[in-house]
Amino acid sequence: MKLHDLKSPEGSTHRKKIVGRGIGGRGGKTAGRGTKGQKARRSIPAGFEGGQLPLLQRIPKLKGFTNPFRVEYTPVNLDALVVLGVTDINLDVLVSRGLARKKDLVKILGRGTLNTALNVSAHGFSASAKAAIEAAGGTTTELDKPFSVRPPASGNQHQNR
Repeated sequence: MKLHDLKSPEGSTHRKKIVGRGIGGRGGKTAGRGTKGQKARRSIPAGFEGGQLPLLQRIPKLKGFTNPFRVEYTPVNLDALVVLGVTDINLDVLVSRGLARKKDLVKILGRGTLNTALNVSAHGFSASAKAAIEAAGGTTTELDKPFSVRPPASGNQHQNR
């Protein structure tokens, strides 16, 4: 069977009703809209509910706002660092092992225990992670963020107008 052999079942397709072509046929003159009134004309806006408050206005809208200055970190726990089996851990190692993406900011969190000394470079450390790494004899290096967290404050914000 080919595409051009396919046919619709008998009676499943109907001709579109053609209305409004003069008073000679059944669909003429008022074209099935009755006589007069708002619904006989083309003046009803989409979503109009006859004077009742429309659904789009009745439903609640989103509350709050999204902070444009929020800094998102990719969390990596100590137990994930132990599994790597590497003593010098930086962003390139985490990206190559699939724990972070190239442009992510990485924060090391304190879940898990350390037995070996690790030299860890990341954008942020929790207090417990920093304490655990240094207690095991390792070092922590905090990387600079690749952008400024807040826009520069302009001096003319609080002047009298």
